[in-house]
Amino acid sequence: MTDRFRPALCVYVLAAMLLASTVCAQTGGDWPSFRGKAQMTGVAHSPLAADLSLKWIYETGSSVQSTAAIVGNTVYVGTMTGALVAIDLSSGKFKFKYVTGGAAISSSPAVVGDTVYFGDASGVFHAISASTGALRWKYQTGDEITSSPTPVGSSVLVGSYDFKLYKFDGATGAVQFAHETDAQVHCAPCEAGGLTMIAGCDGYLHMISVASGQEVRATELGGNFAAAPAYGSGNAYVAGVDGSYYAVRVSDGKILWQRQDPGRNAAIHASAAVMGDAVIFASRSNSVFRVNATTGDTVWTFATRGDVDSSPVINVGHVIFGASDGNIYRVRLSDGAELWRYTAGSRFTASPAVGRRRLVIGAEDGAVYCFG
Repeated sequence: MTDRFRPALCVYVLAAMLLASTVCAQTGGDWPSFRGKAQMTGVAHSPLAADLSLKWIYETGSSVQSTAAIVGNTVYVGTMTGALVAIDLSSGKFKFKYVTGGAAISSSPAVVGDTVYFGDASGVFHAISASTGALRWKYQTGDEITSSPTPVGSSVLVGSYDFKLYKFDGATGAVQFAHETDAQVHCAPCEAGGLTMIAGCDGYLHMISVASGQEVRATELGGNFAAAPAYGSGNAYVAGVDGSYYAVRVSDGKILWQRQDPGRNAAIHASAAVMGDAVIFASRSNSVFRVNATTGDTVWTFATRGDVDSSPVINVGHVIFGASDGNIYRVRLSDGAELWRYTAGSRFTASPAVGRRRLVIGAEDGAVYCFG
């Protein structure tokens, strides 16, 4: 999913510290949640074919803005008419459907064991069986949920437009805390080292204890933020709707650098991808660009023919993303050279999911594409 943004109604979460044992990391070639792991790095380790070919298309019948999850041989994806659809990864055939009663699902599903977690536009948070679609439990929050859930141990974090960040018991749905913020909690909670951070419309990057739900520290950034920040090497990388982007040191909240997208109509709604010294941002200035993680200096810029709200994924020396120009792109990580594209013709705002040697992405015309 590209976490959808509503100006002045947003709160965003990013990971604070890297923890090797964090649940929801990409393991076994799966892509179990938005951005692949709790740190929101957007890095996929499952290799793809050098020359990607279309394996199947599944027509959901509704716009898809949610990023798919790939676990085992199943793809899970939400639709804007309120269906969570399970699709066979190998064949593209329908497995099952769970319906919310019409409430849109822009929240990307997170899969842990035999449970799928996601929220909907009516504010309900759902936990269903990953094998049958049967409801396990649900919880009614005070407003809509666009936030994508992040499992942490036996718990799961998710935000709501009721100004709260929730921590649920993953098995029972019992509320373990509901941390109240100053604005709607919009994006996916990113957890690492026991902290979750929220960057939102109040202009602050908030660092909150996952254990207690209490705020640890906050950094003033200014402006509004529409993207889930990403964590790498002790720093948080966050971008704003005014086209500004930052590196913030997690240990003390110090801003290490700030830069500005010089493109026309620059606004960054997509979440960054981070690996080593590479940070990849995507912008509504019709561009995707790589910056140096230490300095913020631009390494390369790739021009598209439309906005890019689809959060880029780094995959084995490549960067993959969709765009509003109806294309899915694959460019080289080192220099941004285009290596492959597929023209679907419909706008992409959902982000790629890469797992089990497959690339899966949904489009706003309701088609879900699988390449391998």
